[in-house]
Amino acid sequence: MTRFTPSACGGLRIALANVEVMLRWSGAMWLERERTLVVADLHFEKGSSYAARFGQMLPPYDTRETLDRLDRELDLLKPERLIFLGDSFHDGAGESRLAADDHRRLEGLARGRELIWAVGNHDADGPKVLPGEVIDEASIAGLTLRHEPEPGVQLGEVAGHLHPAAKVASGRATTRRRCFVTDGQRLVLPAFGAFTGGLNILDEAFSNLFAGPLLAGALGQSRVHAVGMKSLRPD
Repeated sequence: MTRFTPSACGGLRIALANVEVMLRWSGAMWLERERTLVVADLHFEKGSSYAARFGQMLPPYDTRETLDRLDRELDLLKPERLIFLGDSFHDGAGESRLAADDHRRLEGLARGRELIWAVGNHDADGPKVLPGEVIDEASIAGLTLRHEPEPGVQLGEVAGHLHPAAKVASGRATTRRRCFVTDGQRLVLPAFGAFTGGLNILDEAFSNLFAGPLLAGALGQSRVHAVGMKSLRPD
C-alpha cells in the first residue's frame, strides 16, 4: 500500500517504484541522494504571450514570481542538478521575450550545477540561447522523467503536463489545490509556474494512468497535505 511519510520540512516522502523521493510544498520533487531538483510546467512568459496573442493584459511578473519561488528552493537544497520537466516556456518565442534581468537569472541557474531542459508540447525545441542540456527524457535512480505521461502502466515514470489539482472535502467545506498525484508506481507533478491552472485528478485524463488507489499531495501554505480518495471531489 502506498504511504506518504511527513517530513519536518513540510514535505512528504514516498517510495516511488522503490525509490525514495521528497514531494516539496513548493511543487518540486527532490531526489536527495542524487542531489536533483525536478520542477514541471513553469510556463515562463505566459503573461507576455497572452498580451501578444490575445491583447489580454495579465500582470507581466509571472516569470519573476516563478523564479523567486525556484530560487528559494535552490538556496535551501543546493542541488547539483536541476531538471525542468517540459513546458518551461509558454510558447516557442517565450525565451526572446524575457526581460534582461530574468534572462540573467535563468543563465545563472546553470552556474555550479547541471541544468537540464526536457522539452514539452509548448516548447518542443527547448531554449535556443540559454545554457543547459535539452533532452526528451532522462533516467535517474531508476526513474524515467519526461514531460507527458505515457498511456498504460509506466513503472517509475515521473511526468508533468496535466497540471494536477485536487478538490478536497473537509466536513461541509471544500478547497481546491495544486497537487502531486501518485499510486506509488508513477507520479505526476503539479505545475510550478505562477500563472498555471490545474486539472482535477478525477478527470478522465488521469483515468488510464494509475493501477492502484490514488494518493494526492495537496500543496498548502507551508506543507504538503496527504489526501486519500475518499476526500476527493469532482469539479
